[in-house]
Amino acid sequence: MKPNFLKISKIIEENDHIKTFYFDYPLNAEPGQFIMLWVPGIDQKPFSIGFQDKNSFGLTIFKRGPLTKKLFDLKVGDRIGISGPYGTSFAVNPDLHYILVAGGYGAAPLGFLAEALSCHPEWTEGSEKIDFLIGARNKDLLLFEERLSKIPNINLHIATDDGSKGHHGYVTDILQEILKPIQNNDKPHTLIATCGPELMEKKILDMSNKYGIECAVSIERYMKCGIGICGQCAVDGPGICMCKEGPVVKKEIANQITEFGKYHRNKSGQIVNL
Repeated sequence: MKPNFLKISKIIEENDHIKTFYFDYPLNAEPGQFIMLWVPGIDQKPFSIGFQDKNSFGLTIFKRGPLTKKLFDLKVGDRIGISGPYGTSFAVNPDLHYILVAGGYGAAPLGFLAEALSCHPEWTEGSEKIDFLIGARNKDLLLFEERLSKIPNINLHIATDDGSKGHHGYVTDILQEILKPIQNNDKPHTLIATCGPELMEKKILDMSNKYGIECAVSIERYMKCGIGICGQCAVDGPGICMCKEGPVVKKEIANQITEFGKYHRNKSGQIVNL
């Protein structure tokens, strides 16, 4: 529970609004988990882990609100409080055909997942390929294209709302074309994993239901404690806390969350429609 105060070892500016902060620390997290980041005197918030190797990890952060504004002013060598990792994770199974669907900075935790798969001891050149779908409003907001293209056995699919790169439209358009030819005997060996805007995730969940393919969804909710005590991130339907029973949930659980794709609650508990 007590945070480690870690030095920032490297900062990469991904675009005007997103930076990745690296720390030389063996976090030992699983893809899809998160940490609680504390800037003293400002706030504490959860962030997904976007990169990890044996000795370091990275957080890809969008500038929004007082905490991230302060974070973006920090330099290499400055310290911040990190506790975790917390929450559930995506399965890492080299025998599955993964279809990873990322919207915006959802590419960070799914990039971590793709790299974890490629480093799995049973992963070989003959293993199932990874279809990685990245969506953004325009080409300047696409994340990790170069990083992801280096992963063995990966098929990278890009979609932009304005058509400035890749498919002109949504990643769900590409997903539809990938799912159509999957035969019944291949469905148990296929897994869709998604992270990004909730309306996109809800559409992907609906598609997984339609085609009878397993799906894992990373669902973002406002979190205060990160360990299931405060109840701030409890969701309507099953009543589970997304910091403890989530953020990654299987299709069966996501289908039970009645607020998913409709609304969430802000820090005061008020309903905010999507």
